[in-house]
Amino acid sequence: MTTPDPDGLLAEQLLRLTRRVHRIQKRHLEQRDLGVTPAQSRLLRTLAHYPSPPRMADLAERLEVVPRAVTTLVDGLEAGGKVRRVPDPANRRVTRIELTDEGRATLLELRGVRRSAAEEILAPLTEKERQLLGVLLDSLIDGEAAPRC
Repeated sequence: MTTPDPDGLLAEQLLRLTRRVHRIQKRHLEQRDLGVTPAQSRLLRTLAHYPSPPRMADLAERLEVVPRAVTTLVDGLEAGGKVRRVPDPANRRVTRIELTDEGRATLLELRGVRRSAAEEILAPLTEKERQLLGVLLDSLIDGEAAPRC
């Protein structure tokens, strides 16, 4: 007879929750018909955090993907008018990626998509449970023990 593995159960629950979050966000994204995939959405959000247009290699590093994957995402976003390639003013051999006005507008809508998806996911929880979940998630993200409640 085997004994239950509580850490294994938690790991499985985390994986199942991650998949559920992804599915719900994807559905909300499709319902809004923004013309972006979840991966393109992530690239847009990442791009918005740069103070000036980054190189594709910078995006690949930040997203933790191979540069070829970024090229494919940028191609799709550029075709949709959400980003554009611009030459680096200091080095004409370097291309940088910048948001267009349409890309910025899409980012605003993406915030609404993420908010509505989060509301759906968190609906079963009370306000106190949400606060506790936030503290616990911060601990997992930061890798530090949560303060005792």
